[in-house]
Amino acid sequence: MQRGSDRLSVHRDEEMKHELQGLLRSGHPTRTEEWHDPEPTAEDDPEVAGGPIAPGRSPASLVAVRTELARHLSRHAFPAGPRELARALRRVYAPDALVDPVERLPRAARYTTVQALAEALAGAARERRA
Repeated sequence: MQRGSDRLSVHRDEEMKHELQGLLRSGHPTRTEEWHDPEPTAEDDPEVAGGPIAPGRSPASLVAVRTELARHLSRHAFPAGPRELARALRRVYAPDALVDPVERLPRAARYTTVQALAEALAGAARERRA
């Protein structure tokens, strides 16, 4: 039972829903003020817009991978081998596109910094492509 506190009746509510259905399904912004609309991506935006950053995806891969690794790994994770680093990445829910290449690194290797790990990943990605 309605208590009468609704601004619109059930019939008017359904009518308004029907009127807006086409606008909502059109795929265009529904706001009237342009400044409310989200901006499109720019050419120099990071690769994150296209999905997770992974080793070997772009020419600036070393910088992008180092940045992504630094987002997920703290300084306390180093020095460590690939197994420990992969576990640390999984604990913070890093994307699989980043964790899998770390797991494929040689088990005997030890990495002391994010830079060393990123260089190893970039080198491994180049070797796989060659």
